[in-house]
Amino acid sequence: MAVSRQGMTDEQRKSVALEYLKGFDNGGVTSDGSPLLDLFADDAQVWFPKWGLANGREEIGRLFADVGGTITSIRHHYASFNWVFSGGDTIVAEGTSHGEHRDGAWRAGVPEWAAGRWCDVFEIRDFLIQRVFIYLDPDYAGADTGRYPWLAGARDGD
Repeated sequence: MAVSRQGMTDEQRKSVALEYLKGFDNGGVTSDGSPLLDLFADDAQVWFPKWGLANGREEIGRLFADVGGTITSIRHHYASFNWVFSGGDTIVAEGTSHGEHRDGAWRAGVPEWAAGRWCDVFEIRDFLIQRVFIYLDPDYAGADTGRYPWLAGARDGD
């Protein structure tokens, strides 16, 4: 197999990352109607907290089905994203979201300590996601407060 290296600009990488995030908001479908997995290289990797590392499209599909099966809806707040460009294949997106999880609703900042803030580190090459590591609190409904002394009694307010 030959290694292809199509040159990409930071804006092109950003457009792939945005298409990925918007695909989640659209129930796993990209803007042209393709499955979200079509944005990934065959041997891509995705890491999600409390799930682990998914290698290749088949495992990534399983990760997305497992996590997505717990989420009724999600909306990313695109206007407030922070983007960091490495000058290479890696870009970072930091942002907020809100939505509905099977355990309850979430919105970034409500309360301030709860879910909704996230950071994704992408490696995008040849117009495909090669790697994305997702950093967020997977306790979307904010129910896991008992193990954290500073959150004891905080579930009803911030």
